[in-house]
Amino acid sequence: MKKDSDFTHIDSSGKARMVDISGKKDSTRTAEAIGTIKLDKDIIKKIRDNDIGKGDVLAVAKIAGISAAKKTWELIPLCHQIRLKRIDIDFNILDGEESIEVKTRVSAYDSTGVEMEAITAASVSLITIYDMCKALSKDMQIGPVCLLSKTGGKSGYIKK
Repeated sequence: MKKDSDFTHIDSSGKARMVDISGKKDSTRTAEAIGTIKLDKDIIKKIRDNDIGKGDVLAVAKIAGISAAKKTWELIPLCHQIRLKRIDIDFNILDGEESIEVKTRVSAYDSTGVEMEAITAASVSLITIYDMCKALSKDMQIGPVCLLSKTGGKSGYIKK
């Protein structure tokens, strides 16, 4: 665990600040995130059959996730605006667990990482599924959402 003084988003007086990345070199950055939403099996069937009143749930959730990744810098106050190059979002219906898993992959050529964009894309995709199905049930459960990996920059990460 880092000490408070080690956090780059806090200045010497303890106030939040946006980190200066102007001296960092651009490089290819990637990140993957994953998340799940638990749903009733009847809702999963309706999603699979494209029988939800609001429309194609997974198509809308995918577009919502892509849009969210592009707007991460507007949603998270201390995030930098990043030149994203690729956003992929895939859904996997897990029948045995009555859930849908979303996996996002984001890449950029920039001077800071894209893990927040990958996590934001996964989170908003899941929230969109909830929104499109909430008329059928309020018992849906989102989570966990987590970072799977990140590459580029001075530190990589692969979830253990």
